[in-house]
Amino acid sequence: MIPAVAFIGHHESGKTRIVVEITKRLTERGYRVGTVKHAPDLDEVDAPGTDSAEHQAAGAVRTLLRGETTSALYFEQGETDDLESEFDVLFVGCDLIVIEGYKRGPWPKIEVFRRGRDLHREPLAGEIDVLAVVTDDRVALPDGVRRFGAHDFERIVDFVEAVIAGTDDDCASEEAVLP
Repeated sequence: MIPAVAFIGHHESGKTRIVVEITKRLTERGYRVGTVKHAPDLDEVDAPGTDSAEHQAAGAVRTLLRGETTSALYFEQGETDDLESEFDVLFVGCDLIVIEGYKRGPWPKIEVFRRGRDLHREPLAGEIDVLAVVTDDRVALPDGVRRFGAHDFERIVDFVEAVIAGTDDDCASEEAVLP
């Protein structure tokens, strides 16, 4: 099974920016990284009338669109919503998978938290099991949940490496100092 870690959080909390920065740094460290973006409002992956939609309508289980520099793989979800069981096929050749979203998924989770305009918003930590929270806000966190600043990318990558190696107890034991 390919190891995975999910970055979760409220809408507009900065998850994409963190995932992009972490993916970039993991790649610089030599990892082949696959990413998953949870898009619950996505109803249609390919417009009707396109060639790839016609392939799918004809019964293709998977349709690969291959361009000069990029490719996209389209497929219908199976009878279950068990994305984890498909990782080995979808991400063959990857060392790890970085997931944006899927707060209810089975993967280790790191929350990205920012209050933004909603000053009453609180972290999901405590409601959902998370290993760490990335935030510059002063918030109370459950015991054992690590805190990283929103720009502590190298420390977050160190932590992700420890999580996927199963040694997260030895990593990032110091709390980030908030301004």
